[in-house]
Amino acid sequence: MRVAMLVFNQPYRGTYWRAFYIGRELCRRGHTVTLLMTAPEERLCFRVMYECEGRLALVEAPDLLSGSLRSGWDVWASLLRSAWLHITDFDIIHAFECRPTVILPALFARQFSDAPLVIDWCDWFGRGGSVEERQNPVQRALLRPVETFFEEHFRTYADATTVINRFLGERARMLGVPTDSITLILNGSDTDGWELESRQQARTMLGLAQETPLICYVGAIFERDAYFLSKAFDHLHAQRSDTRLLILGYCNVAVEQLVHNPAAVIRTGPLDTPTLRRYLRASTLGWLPLSDSGANRGRWPLKMNTYMEAGLPFVTTSVGNLGNFVCEYPAGIATAAEPDALARTTLTLLDNPVQLEQLGSTGRRLAETELSWTRVTDTVEQLYHQLIEYRDFKVTVV
Repeated sequence: MRVAMLVFNQPYRGTYWRAFYIGRELCRRGHTVTLLMTAPEERLCFRVMYECEGRLALVEAPDLLSGSLRSGWDVWASLLRSAWLHITDFDIIHAFECRPTVILPALFARQFSDAPLVIDWCDWFGRGGSVEERQNPVQRALLRPVETFFEEHFRTYADATTVINRFLGERARMLGVPTDSITLILNGSDTDGWELESRQQARTMLGLAQETPLICYVGAIFERDAYFLSKAFDHLHAQRSDTRLLILGYCNVAVEQLVHNPAAVIRTGPLDTPTLRRYLRASTLGWLPLSDSGANRGRWPLKMNTYMEAGLPFVTTSVGNLGNFVCEYPAGIATAAEPDALARTTLTLLDNPVQLEQLGSTGRRLAETELSWTRVTDTVEQLYHQLIEYRDFKVTVV
């Protein structure tokens, strides 16, 4: 099976990972996958790298725009991607989101082939979603109708729709997408090559105190959620002054400037994968503080899977489908979306090391089994085969 996957993201950012892990797993099963993404800097030429013995082609497509606009809006990039897809035959086209550099080439490729089109919905960008998180009111007003149009208009063009949570599945149905064409595809977990070291060893290697409670947060954050996190940590630190907040990897908000005691925040900056994994193993528990917003209801943060991969218990908030998730998969605890509730639950867990250990062990087991990318890709592969069989059946009938 030959699969084309399109994302508007640059390598190693956002939805790139969702497509990459599914694509890599498909290639391990003998399929071939071409993953088209936005090149970090190139404006004119394509750059291709291969993995999985040449079956996975990672194609960085040029884009004339720069900065934050280099995220799926360039007409030139849409044309070049369309030309690239036109020179190769595919059995399936999987478009991740509907920004122009994804949906326009995908529709063009389907027009000139008989390949079924799958459209993935894993973030709510338009009206009511993440566009509302933009701090600049002019940008927010200008982008809202554009984001909403591209996000909603093309959904019914798909032969099948994949969604990251039930909330987006319901939104797809409201837009007219047939219920029987919608498939829930959660994010998976990647534990390949990750042998868990002990917390004691990880802290020794990093020079961290052995007894200090370390609460970690990984990656970027909405500004609204950063204020939520800082208030929750202030509540926690007022009760347990020995706690420290680890901000791991690149974070777009200076959280240490938002808390009452900046000295209690350890900010690492960008980390390579082995070092990030070591910090995760050194941590006592992870935080995923999501305020109750449309943007958060319409997404599924991959960092939750990262915590489970690390065998790290986590505390999150009951926003969107997360409350139901931790009931079904007890690797963490979901609280009300209030800073004091997050802090209280964390205090209770810090006083119960046995429960912390149970939650972490459950998360790691789930990451290796039910919530692995292998299991996730089973569902995707089955969907692809069904679409191809249905296409071939229609051709035979005609």
